[in-house]
Amino acid sequence: MMNQPIEPIPAGACEIESYPGENAERRIGAGAFDPAGRPVKVLNPRGTPPAIHLRPMAARSASLEGRIVYFVDVRFMNGNVFLGEIQKVFAEQFPGVKTEFRQKRGGYTEDDPELWAEIKAKDALVVMAIGHCSTCAPAVAVHCMHLEDMGIPTAPLVTSAFTDLVRAVTFKAGMPPLRFTFVPHPVGGKPPAVLRDYVLGVDPVTGKAVLGEITGALTQALTEAERKTGSQDRPVPRLLGADTEDALHALFLEAGWTDGLPVVLPTEERVAAMLEGTSHGPDEAVGKMRPTETQEDWSYTVEQVAVNAVMAGARPEYLPVILALASTEITALHSSTSSFAAMVVVNGPIRQALRMNSGLGALGPFNHANATIGRAYGLLSRNLGGGAVPGTTYLGSQGNPLNYSNVCFAENEEKSPWEPFHVQKGFSPGESVVSVFRGRTFSHLLEVREKTWREQFLNLVSGFTPTPRTNLTLLVEPTAARTLKQREGFDTKQKLAQWFHEHARVPAEVYWDYQLVINYVEPQARNGVEPFASYLKLPKDALIPRFAEPEKISTVVVGGEKNAYWFATDFGYLKSASVDRWR
Repeated sequence: MMNQPIEPIPAGACEIESYPGENAERRIGAGAFDPAGRPVKVLNPRGTPPAIHLRPMAARSASLEGRIVYFVDVRFMNGNVFLGEIQKVFAEQFPGVKTEFRQKRGGYTEDDPELWAEIKAKDALVVMAIGHCSTCAPAVAVHCMHLEDMGIPTAPLVTSAFTDLVRAVTFKAGMPPLRFTFVPHPVGGKPPAVLRDYVLGVDPVTGKAVLGEITGALTQALTEAERKTGSQDRPVPRLLGADTEDALHALFLEAGWTDGLPVVLPTEERVAAMLEGTSHGPDEAVGKMRPTETQEDWSYTVEQVAVNAVMAGARPEYLPVILALASTEITALHSSTSSFAAMVVVNGPIRQALRMNSGLGALGPFNHANATIGRAYGLLSRNLGGGAVPGTTYLGSQGNPLNYSNVCFAENEEKSPWEPFHVQKGFSPGESVVSVFRGRTFSHLLEVREKTWREQFLNLVSGFTPTPRTNLTLLVEPTAARTLKQREGFDTKQKLAQWFHEHARVPAEVYWDYQLVINYVEPQARNGVEPFASYLKLPKDALIPRFAEPEKISTVVVGGEKNAYWFATDFGYLKSASVDRWR
C-alpha cells in the first residue's frame, strides 16, 4: 500500500496551529510565486524535506476492564509525581484495571527495549508522561509512535506549552493523529494536590476532561485517518518569481526564511557568482541537518548552501568555509528551551586569505568575513535544516542574541604560545579547518593574578552546570595565554584543561540535585557509564569534578592584546571539518 497518495486527514486530527510562513507556503503552493513570465526570479533558500510515510496506530479494545496499564515516566522533573496521581485516580475509578509504574531507562530520547518487550508480553497499554521541554516532549511522541508500531495502544501526555511541537513531530513521522492529552503548563514544581486537579480537570487545548481523553486514547476504535498508510513527497520549487523585489523581500520575511534582518535576494546571477567560489558542482550533496535528534533530516546541495550564502551577504571566496560548516550537519539553531547558540572557529591559511579577524574585536561585528560566514551558518540552519520555526522546530525559552550571526572568528595562531586548535584535533598546521561549538553563556576575567589566580579561575566557572552537555571552552587573550604558559607552567592547552578538571569541584549532595544532572547524568550513572557510576557511590560531602572529562575542555586564543580580559564559556566542542575539501 506504499506510495499511494495521502488523502486529506479530517480537520483536527493532526492540525498544527499557524506558524510563521504558513500563509507564504500556501501562496507558493497555489502558484502565487510561479517564476514563469515574472521579471524578478530568485532561487528558493529551502532544503529538501523527506517524504512522509504514514504509519497506522495500534488497534484498541473497547474497554479497560481486566487490562494492565503501564504508567511510564520519561524522567522530566515531577513527571513521576504526576503519573502517581493519575495512577491513584485509576485505582479509585477503575478498580478492574491493574496498573504498573515504571521509569524509562536512560535519558529522554533513549530507547528502552526491555521495558517495551515487557509491556508487549503482557498485552498492556501505556500512559506516558511528561512532555515538558523541547527534548522530552518530542521524545514522548517518538516513544509512543514506536509502541504503536509494536501494536501497543498509548496515551501520551504533554503540557500545553508544547502543543505545536509534538503535533509537528508526529505529522513528519507519519502518525499525525497520535492521541495526545494536553495538561496545564507547568507540571514541574507543582505539589501533588495541584497535579491531581490537573488529572480531574480539563485539557486546556481541547476543553475536554483529561481523564476522559486518557481513557479514550486507550479504548476508542481507530478512525480512518488513524489506520491510513501511504507516502508522499514534499517537493520544493527551485525558482520563485514576482513582479518586484519588494514582493520577494516580503515573502522571505513572512515565510521565516530570514533572521529578521534584510537579506540579499538570491537571484540566479548572484548564486552563479557565488558558486564560482568552489570547484564542486551545484547538484552535489553536502549533507543533512535536523533541529534536534527527534526531528527529521532535510538534505541539501552545494547550490542550496550557496543560496543562503548569498542571502547572508557573503563573498564567493567565503563559500568553502560555509560549505564546510554545512557539511558538519550540525545546526546553529538547536531547538532546546536552553536557548543555545553556535560558535565557529576557523584555523589555517584560509584565515589570512579571507582576511578574517582573530585580534581586536574578533568576537564582534567588525569583520565582513567573520560576520557573513557566521550569519550564513544561521540562515542555512534555518532554511536547509528545517529549523527555527518558533513553537515547532525552535523552542529557545528566552532565545539567544548570538543566534543572529553566531560567534564566528579565527584563532590568533600567530600570537598563541600553544599549538592551534585544529592541530589538537588531528589536522596538520597547513590545513584550513572550521570547528563548531554549542553553548549559551560567557563569564570574564581580567589578568592572571599572581597570588590568587587559582581562586579566581574557580570563581570564573562556578556557575557552570556540571553535566556532560555543559562543557568548558576558554577564549584566552594572547597576553593572558603567555602568562599562563611562561609564569604558571601551562605549556600545553591540555595541562590547563587538566587543572580545571581536577580543581573545579562540587559537593556530591549539590551535584546530584542539579536538574540537568538528574536529567542527563543520573541515567548514565545507573546504566554503569563511568565516571558517573562511581560518582553515584560517593558520600554526599565528597567532591565531584564539575567538568568530568578534561578532553572536553577546550582553549582557543583570540584577541588584540589591548588588555588581558579573557572569557570562560559553556560552549562545548562538537566537530571540525576541512575547508580545503570544499575549495
